[in-house]
Amino acid sequence: MLELELEGTENYLVSVLVRSGNRIHVFIDNDNDVSVDDCIRLSRGIEGKLDRDTEDFELVVSSAGLDQPFVLPRQYQKYVSRRIEIELNDGKKIKAILTAVDDEQITIKKLIKKGKSKKFEEGPEQQLPLSEIKETRPGIHFG
Repeated sequence: MLELELEGTENYLVSVLVRSGNRIHVFIDNDNDVSVDDCIRLSRGIEGKLDRDTEDFELVVSSAGLDQPFVLPRQYQKYVSRRIEIELNDGKKIKAILTAVDDEQITIKKLIKKGKSKKFEEGPEQQLPLSEIKETRPGIHFG
Protein backbone atom coordinates (compact mmCIF):
# COMPACT_ATOMS: atom_id res chain seq x y z
CA MET A 1 0.00 0.00 0.00
CA LEU A 2 2.78 2.43 0.90
CA GLU A 3 4.76 1.72 -2.26
CA LEU A 4 1.65 2.42 -4.35
CA GLU A 5 1.07 5.72 -2.55
CA LEU A 6 4.70 6.73 -3.14
CA GLU A 7 4.65 5.74 -6.81
CA GLY A 8 5.13 8.74 -9.09
CA THR A 9 6.76 10.84 -6.37
CA GLU A 10 10.43 11.47 -5.57
CA ASN A 11 9.89 9.94 -2.13
CA TYR A 12 10.79 6.40 -1.12
CA LEU A 13 9.98 4.27 1.91
CA VAL A 14 12.73 4.01 4.52
CA SER A 15 10.94 2.06 7.24
CA VAL A 16 7.66 1.31 8.96
CA LEU A 17 7.38 0.75 12.70
CA VAL A 18 4.22 -0.75 14.16
CA ARG A 19 4.09 -0.49 17.92
CA SER A 20 1.61 -1.67 20.51
CA GLY A 21 -1.74 0.03 20.42
CA ASN A 22 -1.64 0.07 16.60
CA ARG A 23 0.72 3.02 16.50
CA ILE A 24 2.14 3.12 13.00
CA HIS A 25 5.15 5.31 12.19
CA VAL A 26 6.16 5.62 8.54
CA PHE A 27 9.53 7.14 7.60
CA ILE A 28 10.13 8.40 4.09
CA ASP A 29 13.00 10.15 2.35
CA ASN A 30 14.02 11.37 -1.10
CA ASP A 31 17.23 12.46 -2.77
CA ASN A 32 16.56 16.12 -1.92
CA ASP A 33 14.31 17.08 0.97
CA VAL A 34 10.97 15.71 2.15
CA SER A 35 8.40 18.45 2.65
CA VAL A 36 5.59 18.62 5.19
CA ASP A 37 3.17 18.47 2.25
CA ASP A 38 4.76 15.17 1.16
CA CYS A 39 4.08 13.71 4.60
CA ILE A 40 0.52 15.03 4.70
CA ARG A 41 -0.30 13.63 1.24
CA LEU A 42 1.05 10.20 2.16
CA SER A 43 -0.74 10.19 5.51
CA ARG A 44 -4.06 11.07 3.90
CA GLY A 45 -3.54 8.46 1.19
CA ILE A 46 -2.86 5.73 3.76
CA GLU A 47 -5.71 6.77 6.05
CA GLY A 48 -8.07 6.67 3.08
CA LYS A 49 -7.26 3.00 2.58
CA LEU A 50 -7.51 1.91 6.23
CA ASP A 51 -10.81 1.38 8.03
CA ARG A 52 -10.92 2.96 11.49
CA ASP A 53 -14.25 1.21 12.17
CA THR A 54 -12.49 -2.16 11.88
CA GLU A 55 -9.30 -1.26 13.73
CA ASP A 56 -8.35 1.93 15.58
CA PHE A 57 -4.83 3.17 14.84
CA GLU A 58 -2.50 6.12 15.21
CA LEU A 59 -0.56 7.04 12.06
CA VAL A 60 2.51 9.26 11.93
CA VAL A 61 4.29 9.94 8.64
CA SER A 62 7.61 11.78 8.77
CA SER A 63 10.91 12.14 7.02
CA ALA A 64 13.92 10.19 8.17
CA GLY A 65 15.41 12.65 10.65
CA LEU A 66 18.88 13.78 11.58
CA ASP A 67 18.68 11.70 14.74
CA GLN A 68 18.06 8.45 12.87
CA PRO A 69 20.63 6.14 11.32
CA PHE A 70 20.57 5.43 7.60
CA VAL A 71 18.54 2.34 6.82
CA LEU A 72 19.03 2.16 3.06
CA PRO A 73 22.20 2.66 0.99
CA ARG A 74 20.26 5.19 -1.10
CA GLN A 75 20.17 7.55 1.88
CA TYR A 76 23.93 8.03 1.63
CA GLN A 77 23.56 9.72 -1.77
CA LYS A 78 21.81 12.70 -0.22
CA TYR A 79 24.81 13.34 2.03
CA VAL A 80 27.59 13.39 -0.58
CA SER A 81 29.78 16.44 0.24
CA ARG A 82 28.24 16.64 3.71
CA ARG A 83 29.20 15.52 7.21
CA ILE A 84 28.29 12.08 8.48
CA GLU A 85 28.99 10.17 11.68
CA ILE A 86 29.87 6.51 11.32
CA GLU A 87 30.02 3.72 13.87
CA LEU A 88 31.93 0.70 12.66
CA ASN A 89 31.10 -2.88 13.60
CA ASP A 90 34.09 -2.86 16.01
CA GLY A 91 32.64 0.16 17.87
CA LYS A 92 35.05 2.74 16.46
CA LYS A 93 33.41 6.09 15.63
CA ILE A 94 34.37 8.32 12.72
CA LYS A 95 33.33 11.85 11.79
CA ALA A 96 33.80 12.43 8.08
CA ILE A 97 32.79 14.14 4.88
CA LEU A 98 31.11 11.71 2.50
CA THR A 99 32.63 12.13 -0.97
CA ALA A 100 31.13 9.19 -2.93
CA VAL A 101 28.91 6.14 -2.53
CA ASP A 102 28.14 3.00 -4.49
CA ASP A 103 26.41 -0.30 -3.75
CA GLU A 104 29.42 -1.78 -1.93
CA GLN A 105 31.28 1.08 -0.23
CA ILE A 106 31.46 4.73 0.64
CA THR A 107 34.35 7.11 0.12
CA ILE A 108 35.06 9.52 2.94
CA LYS A 109 37.50 12.13 4.15
CA LYS A 110 37.93 11.70 7.90
CA LEU A 111 37.59 14.86 9.93
CA ILE A 112 40.70 15.22 12.09
CA LYS A 113 40.58 17.52 15.10
CA LYS A 114 43.18 20.30 14.99
CA GLY A 115 44.87 20.56 18.37
CA LYS A 116 42.68 21.76 21.22
CA SER A 117 40.42 23.87 19.02
CA LYS A 118 36.99 22.75 17.92
CA LYS A 119 38.01 22.95 14.25
CA PHE A 120 38.57 19.94 12.03
CA GLU A 121 40.62 19.42 8.90
CA GLU A 122 39.87 16.86 6.21
CA GLY A 123 42.12 13.85 5.88
CA PRO A 124 42.84 11.97 2.65
CA GLU A 125 40.05 10.10 0.86
CA GLN A 126 39.56 6.49 1.86
CA GLN A 127 37.07 3.77 0.98
CA LEU A 128 35.00 2.05 3.61
CA PRO A 129 32.97 -1.09 2.77
CA LEU A 130 29.32 -0.84 3.80
CA SER A 131 29.71 -4.29 5.39
CA GLU A 132 32.07 -2.77 8.00
CA ILE A 133 29.57 -0.09 9.02
CA LYS A 134 27.23 -0.71 11.93
CA GLU A 135 25.46 2.64 11.71
CA THR A 136 25.70 5.97 9.88
CA ARG A 137 23.90 9.16 10.79
CA PRO A 138 23.88 12.64 9.33
CA GLY A 139 26.58 14.77 10.93
CA ILE A 140 25.32 17.73 12.89
CA HIS A 141 27.56 20.76 12.64
CA PHE A 142 27.05 24.21 14.11
CA GLY A 143 29.15 27.04 12.76
